[in-house]
Amino acid sequence: MTPRVLAGFLVVTLFVVAVLIVPFGAFVGDRERERLAIGLERDATVLASIYEETLEGRLPVDDTLAADYAARTGARVVVIDAGGISVVDTGADVPRDFLSNRAEVVAALDGERATITRHSDTLGTDLLFVAVPVASGGEVYGAVRLSLPTSEVDQRVRGFWWSLAGVGVVVMVSVGLVGWVAARSLTRPVRRLESTAAQIASGDLGARATDIDAPGELADLARTFDEMASRVEALVSQQRAFVSDASHQLRTPLTALRLRLENLEGSVAPEDRADLDAAIDETERLGQLVEQLLALARADRATPELVTVDAAAVAAERHEIWSAVAEEAGVELTIDRPATAVPVRAAAGALEQVLDNLIDNALLYGGGAVHLGVVAAGDVVELHVADRGPGLGGEELAKAFDRFWRGDRTRAGSGLGLAVVRRLAELSGGTAELWARDGGGLDAVVTFPAAASSTTVDDAAGRSGPG
Repeated sequence: MTPRVLAGFLVVTLFVVAVLIVPFGAFVGDRERERLAIGLERDATVLASIYEETLEGRLPVDDTLAADYAARTGARVVVIDAGGISVVDTGADVPRDFLSNRAEVVAALDGERATITRHSDTLGTDLLFVAVPVASGGEVYGAVRLSLPTSEVDQRVRGFWWSLAGVGVVVMVSVGLVGWVAARSLTRPVRRLESTAAQIASGDLGARATDIDAPGELADLARTFDEMASRVEALVSQQRAFVSDASHQLRTPLTALRLRLENLEGSVAPEDRADLDAAIDETERLGQLVEQLLALARADRATPELVTVDAAAVAAERHEIWSAVAEEAGVELTIDRPATAVPVRAAAGALEQVLDNLIDNALLYGGGAVHLGVVAAGDVVELHVADRGPGLGGEELAKAFDRFWRGDRTRAGSGLGLAVVRRLAELSGGTAELWARDGGGLDAVVTFPAAASSTTVDDAAGRSGPG
């Protein structure tokens, strides 16, 4: 935002400078050339009055005055008689008559004054020509023409333009510095609001933009923003507390209900056994839902401290723990991991919980084969849990990580497992995605930031098995 505000300052300043300097420079340049023409015409008139009597009486012409003037001013003096023949020419050794066809000479012999500027290829510069008639009593006896290079005036004009350009640069630089300070001052409150909004978006709901030094409108906006952030924080805290409290409160009665139902197995009539088994299965599903809600509530709290763990070792451990469950379900569970340690940075217990959820899902819908993989890919480490099940369509892949989404409602599960996986990956600075496999099935890919190989791997005590 600061560059845009500064650009606005500079554009307006450039326009004002151009509007003021360009006309002023053009005016001064015209004025200098006009002064030169007026002075040259005045001198030509004086010389014409001197040579009037000589040309009128057709007397021999004395070129001393013309030569002195030419030596003093650097101008070329030409005195022309009524027939168009130059009788004095300080720029040539012999009189010439070809000047009689020049526009300014023709005008002077017609009794008019003429001022013309032409470029001289011989001299490589512009020349100012001034011609005045030599007349008396209304009769023209000849003309006096003065010519002078405009290079000196042009040089002065160019110097003036360079001076104006220097002033313009100084003004632009000064305005740029002042504008930068002003722009930073104006945009500092906005940057503070932006930074606070980014903190809240990253999960720090306690961030506030209070006490910013800002104009009244922005200060009001900051106060309104803080009020909104406080309300959001309160609502999210209430929601998290409700989920956590409700889950804790439901856990005990659900456990008791399941035990009571299981105790009824020996006393239920055979025809009612299916209904009892269905009720037990539902209490088990409700228990899993409560556990997932608790896990999600814990994951939604403040960002945990990251620890360094060996992803290869964790994957091998989860493979060993889940192998018996997979064998009982008739699913082949395989693993492919590096022989050396693969350290990653993650929330404590995140890798274990991620793999547990993904393996659990894969065993339910894996199509008889589930494969675990650990791949070091530059700055991240990828955990793969691939199956050969029915897979998901493009729209289902996009929604699979939504909370309580289960796609086919006939499927078991709470619809929270993948939501927990993504949340734990995000808390660890990673990502979670589902890829469709060629030939059918899904590849659940979770990335974690790789840690330096020299980093000490934290003890993974307290890991829990499936269930």
